Amino acid sequence: MTFLGSLDGAARRPRLLDLPWEDVLVPHILRRLPLRQLLRLQRVSKAFRAAVQLHLANLRRFDASQVRAGAGLRLLKDNEVLQHLALQACADWLTDKELLPVIGQNHHLQQVQLNGCAQLSRHALVAISLSCPHLRQLSLAHCEWVDSLSLRSLADHCKALEAVDLTACRQLKDEAVCYLAQKCSGLKRLSLAVNANMGDVAVEEIAKCCPELEHLDLTGCLRVKNDAIRVLAEYCPKLRSLKVKHCHNVAESSLSILRNRGVELDVEPPMQRALVLLQDVVGFAPFINLQI
Repeated sequence: MTFLGSLDGAARRPRLLDLPWEDVLVPHILRRLPLRQLLRLQRVSKAFRAAVQLHLANLRRFDASQVRAGAGLRLLKDNEVLQHLALQACADWLTDKELLPVIGQNHHLQQVQLNGCAQLSRHALVAISLSCPHLRQLSLAHCEWVDSLSLRSLADHCKALEAVDLTACRQLKDEAVCYLAQKCSGLKRLSLAVNANMGDVAVEEIAKCCPELEHLDLTGCLRVKNDAIRVLAEYCPKLRSLKVKHCHNVAESSLSILRNRGVELDVEPPMQRALVLLQDVVGFAPFINLQI
């Protein structure tokens, strides 16, 4: 298709829509426009609407924070090639009715973020596990509908998982998380913050089944003790960061093993904490004589 054409025998100026859509317009022009601008553009004419729909059907990444809530997931009705789907901005209104059709037609998804989407149900996680065999990263923080059966379905079908965020998924017990660790040997990042039921048995199973584990968040796991931390140090040589804030039964005697290996911890060594506390005291009471 050429830029030049004739209109009543006279040459006319080239138009944007004269460009080859699939080879030029969509991959090199529309792809560079923010999603909000594309939604305005499709209201210009039927031709622009068709071009934008073609672009939306070929999206690999979709972040719902870029569109109005009213637009919903209707924009993805023709898309079957999504790889990254971020829907935490839809937490106030997203239900199974809107999500399941998108999941069901996109079998190449590698990353899904559903943080805080409290109106979904366990059926959403089962659908993800059955439709997304190539899934690598899944964020389910503060999704209290996640239960042990749906997590087992995820572990059985998504063997390529590398990172899972289960922060504050309060229905989960040790057994379900251990099952996930056993099935997903490539797991590199696991977040279980505020899941106070998480105990030593689960952490030890995770350590033994996930030698590739790089990041583990145990914030607020009140039942985790020193023995579990020592097992992590023994079985997870690639561990790079560990969060144990508010794990009151974990002491420096076990953390020092990881600290000496260069693992990033979210709690300071005892001496450092004492200095910070002393600085706070001096800040509030400068009249104290520190030479006593």
